[in-house]
Amino acid sequence: MPGSALDLLSGDAQTFLAKVWASQVHLHRASPDELTGLLSVDDVDTLLTSSAIRTPSIRLAQDGAVLPESSYTRGATLAGKPLTGLVDARKALALFDGGATIVLQGLHRYWLPITRLVAELELELGHPCQANAYLTPPGAQGFDVHSDSHDVFVFQTAGSKQWEVHGAAGVENVLLEPGLSMYLPTGTPHAARAQDTVSLHVTIGINQLTWRGLVERSVADVVAGVPDQHLPAGYLDDPAELADELAHRLETLAAQIRGVDANAAVEAEVRRFLTSRSPRLAGGLRDVLAAGTIADDTRLRRRPGHPCVLLARGDRLDVLLGDRWVDMPAWLRPALEGLRTRRELVPGDLANHLDPQSRLVLCRRLVREGLLEVVS
Repeated sequence: MPGSALDLLSGDAQTFLAKVWASQVHLHRASPDELTGLLSVDDVDTLLTSSAIRTPSIRLAQDGAVLPESSYTRGATLAGKPLTGLVDARKALALFDGGATIVLQGLHRYWLPITRLVAELELELGHPCQANAYLTPPGAQGFDVHSDSHDVFVFQTAGSKQWEVHGAAGVENVLLEPGLSMYLPTGTPHAARAQDTVSLHVTIGINQLTWRGLVERSVADVVAGVPDQHLPAGYLDDPAELADELAHRLETLAAQIRGVDANAAVEAEVRRFLTSRSPRLAGGLRDVLAAGTIADDTRLRRRPGHPCVLLARGDRLDVLLGDRWVDMPAWLRPALEGLRTRRELVPGDLANHLDPQSRLVLCRRLVREGLLEVVS
């Protein structure tokens, strides 16, 4: 995918964020091929009819109502154990033919092009992201006017959809076609209807991390240290005494909060985020099989959407990989710094930092850990 994830959706990151977080609707046009290749109608067909997809990865909606799962799912057994929520493709297609919208939920968890887009977007924004897709028959509308509890990027990959976006200045109508992406801030009321052909669009939800959340996490230990004792009996008759004691406790708490190490709190936030993402290891089996044969001239590549953030811990180094962290000796830092600045490399590129055996051991481990992948 050319450029960064944010470039693909919305242009320069800093300029874009400055604009969209102060506006109601923002539109950006890119090359249609760059977006339509992420998910096609044929791709949805494969997921719907040939992948044994189950709820809650899919739901159907029509005319503002979510259809009961029983109307498009069935049960089955696997190795003698029951499976529920399996999509009955015949039933789902019949409902779609009758005007129902098919919603693929959590698409970033099982469709590789979207997985990679979301992974890169998370690293650029620093906020958790998710993806859904909506396949709507010609002229149909799946949901009435509603708003989301998170920011949303929307892009069309097939057909067109007329969006009705409500804001302070009134209702704005936007026709989304392939190549055009739209940003909707949290709480923006909207609805959309397919036009003359089948419509397929993808929404990327941005689950914002907020200042309030960061502050709460930063002072959580301090607040947890306040004794959980009962309020004294009789305070209803003498609230001034209670107010004096509360003022004393708040002053003590304020002094402790002033002592919170902001740098350490931010490091903890970075660590929390970059060790809690979903594992994204497409091609990992091939890489594990190839790891033992890596030589000094083997071409390696940083896996898309995977961070490599280094946090010092005495004579050790925590390497944050997104879904977890690995412990390494601090003397590897120069080699890791050299590695993290490259998109592709061969182990021999680390010759200024490590001897032949050490750089092969490091690269083989990072392939097994999922940070690097072997270039075919």
